[in-house]
Formats: sequence, structure tokens, C-alpha cells
Amino acid sequence: MFDSLKSNLLKKGYKVSCFENKESATEYLNRAIDGATVGFGGSVTAKEMGLYEALSKHNDVVWHRIPKEGKTATQIRDEARGTEVYISSVNGIAETGEIVNIDGTCNRVSEIFYGHKRVFLIVGINKLAKDYESALFRARNIAAPLNAKRLGVKTPCAVKGDRCYNCQSSERICRGLSVLWEKPSASTEYEIILVNEKLGY
Repeated sequence: MFDSLKSNLLKKGYKVSCFENKESATEYLNRAIDGATVGFGGSVTAKEMGLYEALSKHNDVVWHRIPKEGKTATQIRDEARGTEVYISSVNGIAETGEIVNIDGTCNRVSEIFYGHKRVFLIVGINKLAKDYESALFRARNIAAPLNAKRLGVKTPCAVKGDRCYNCQSSERICRGLSVLWEKPSASTEYEIILVNEKLGY
């Protein structure tokens, strides 16, 4: 299923690892990341994989969805900027290799681009689209409405759950779009984790 995507990602300079299920992917990441500072982006995929719980046993992990005592989500996002490792899922990925993410706070899209020694991007089979336009469509019209509904915001996409309305709501969660056309030229090591299982939105 991932053969063509993996080939195109390798050509773009990424390291790629493929797994049949979330358990084997979590086990791999738990071995690959040890004794490091680790930041998480907002990710239902990471939650479903139990990554925070696994990595926290032998790494210093910060995630704004699991606030540490006495710290706000904003303070934890700021801490994540300085971590050695950053982990995020994606909203859409094209078989041709383009990686698309949409964000409200925009911490996740900014952290993916620059500043960490290693970045891991996790991709469930449901995130795969045939080309860039389809990946962008998926991010805007499937992932974003589902995330908006999960967060309980009162935007047209959350209420109707069918597509992006490009609304002007103050609760709008799609405020920033990132596209990785190729692996960034910085010294950061990028690894794409492909999982043959539906994960997240």
C-alpha cells in the first residue's frame, strides 16, 4: 500500500519506516527515542498510539494536552520549541510525497519546519491521498471539520461536519497551512512513520 509513497518520500530526502499497526510503530519509536527531550504537537494519532505514556518513562516529554502542574498550555508549547525531538501526525499526505498540515495555534506547523534535531511525522493509512490537491482537500474538508467537532468549537464545519466553509468565526481552528514539498535543507533528521492502520483524523 505504501510502496509508491515510500519511494517518493525517500527521493525527497526523508527517512521512512513502515509498520502494520500502531503497536509496532509505538514500540519502534519507544526504542528509537531514549534519554531525550521530546515535544508533541496536537495529535489524536499520538494519543491513540499511547506515545506520551511510553516515551515519558525514559524521556523528558512535554505536551500541552497533558499539562504539568503549575504550567499553562502556552508555557508547555514554549518548552516544546526547545526540545531535541518533535513528534506530530499529519492531516494529509500525497502519494507523490507532499505533506500537508493545518493548525489553529500554529505551534505544530512551525515546529515541524525548523529547530529540532529530529522530527517524526506519523501517518495512518487514512491520511493518504493520490496527489497534492487531494491531500490539501483532505486536510481542509475531512481532518479540520473532525478536529473542530472534537474540540467543541461552534464553526460551520463542526456543526455540519461535511466540509470547510472558510468561515470568519473567532473559533476557527484552521488558521495556518503548512506544506512540505521536500525535506527541509536544515540539518534536522526527518523520519516519516507510515502505519497501515487508520489513525486520528
